[in-house]
Amino acid sequence: MSQLHTQHEEEDEQKDKYLTFNLGEESYGIEIRYVTEIVGIQDITVVPEVPQYIKGIINLRGQIIPVMDVRLRFKKTFQHYNDRTCIIVVQIQHIVIGLIVDKVAEVVSIPYSNIVPPPEYTQISNQYIQGIGKLNDEVMLLLDCNKLIHDQDAVMIEQIF
Repeated sequence: MSQLHTQHEEEDEQKDKYLTFNLGEESYGIEIRYVTEIVGIQDITVVPEVPQYIKGIINLRGQIIPVMDVRLRFKKTFQHYNDRTCIIVVQIQHIVIGLIVDKVAEVVSIPYSNIVPPPEYTQISNQYIQGIGKLNDEVMLLLDCNKLIHDQDAVMIEQIF
């Protein structure tokens, strides 16, 4: 019973909380409940015959984790990694994957009332956006983690990794 109570309290603490990061000048948010850790960029072992946005794998304390370059996933131009580049390790459904981003900003609270649906027009990166968060004078694109990894990606990741 106490474990269930603790899990419920954790979910309440994580409600409306987003880890924010940047790709160039654009700000994005990802629900904190998916994030397991943030690490600096490290050596990536290239894996053949995977989509271009899957950069390869990393060895994180003995756990092999595939990494996805979010810029490439959104069909943006590649940017060389630097000391600000981070890997956000997330667990989406039963898959652990690292998301390579230009830089991590902070954890913010965005109440549901400050989130509006994305515009209806079709744009490739729009399919990954669950909403637009308003925070003071800033707007932030909030990612839908479940759409970052398509079903075919999940099958490929499970087979290869």
